[in-house]
Amino acid sequence: MKKADVKTGFACNNDCVFCVQAHKKKFGDKDTEELRRIIKEAGKDCDYITFTGGEPTIRKDILELVGFAKSCGFKIIQIQSNGRMFAYEKFCQEIIAAGANEFALAIHGHTEELHNYLTQADSFKQAVSGVRNLKRLKQTVIMNTVICKSNYRHLPEIAKFMIALGVDQFQFAFAHALGSAKDNFDAVVPRLSLMLPHLKGAINIAKKFNSRVMVEAVPPCLLEENLDVISEINMPDMAIFDLDHVVDDFKKSRMIEGKLKDKRCKTCRYYDSCEGLWREYPEAFGWDEIKPIQ
Repeated sequence: MKKADVKTGFACNNDCVFCVQAHKKKFGDKDTEELRRIIKEAGKDCDYITFTGGEPTIRKDILELVGFAKSCGFKIIQIQSNGRMFAYEKFCQEIIAAGANEFALAIHGHTEELHNYLTQADSFKQAVSGVRNLKRLKQTVIMNTVICKSNYRHLPEIAKFMIALGVDQFQFAFAHALGSAKDNFDAVVPRLSLMLPHLKGAINIAKKFNSRVMVEAVPPCLLEENLDVISEINMPDMAIFDLDHVVDDFKKSRMIEGKLKDKRCKTCRYYDSCEGLWREYPEAFGWDEIKPIQ
């Protein structure tokens, strides 16, 4: 199953301190007809589509776009969102009726204070209500938490919070230093070695409760006993329909342009399956924390 990631535009009602798309906000949103053309084009090669941004749910035409995707025959229609609009049950019902059948939402802290600080908006209560509404409507909900300096010590508590919400899967994604995360690098990007014990604690909690947890952008040499949680191994083939270009093979793109491996990594047993680190991390901190596994 190939996935089409469609960037509907870059307007957003949050202003996350780690947003990788923040530098694109000045470009606003694509118009309806352009997105209909993109959706139709994506349907030739993909049967799974995700609407992302920016924040797609604040578009006035989002129901129309979802309905058009359904008419194009997509089997999975995912909405990637900060979750705030789903606090309105009527909106949940309407977008489900239009054809959306998977929801990838984001909560970055287990408390209102932490989440709102990271999103720079009064967003926690709405996001939590959104999750609860969608689960009450028996929808598939996948959650994402960006690992950053402000929340890495709380990953076990965040795991417990996700489990209590009853989500179908949750993921911890290590911060990628683009956009706002690049501008705020010193305040956003933690050291892997400091973060790792807390991440492993969160993984152990998820497994204890038989909850599905995934981890993105943390290499297998650091997660050797938890290889089953590595997101990159489980990601479908994906095409990205970005601002003004299409990335036909996202894995190839992130391997060539986005990530790096050290020369020492060639000796690691996981070399072939590992994607390495987001290149901005070793450029800032070096490779001392990475220990190839023989």
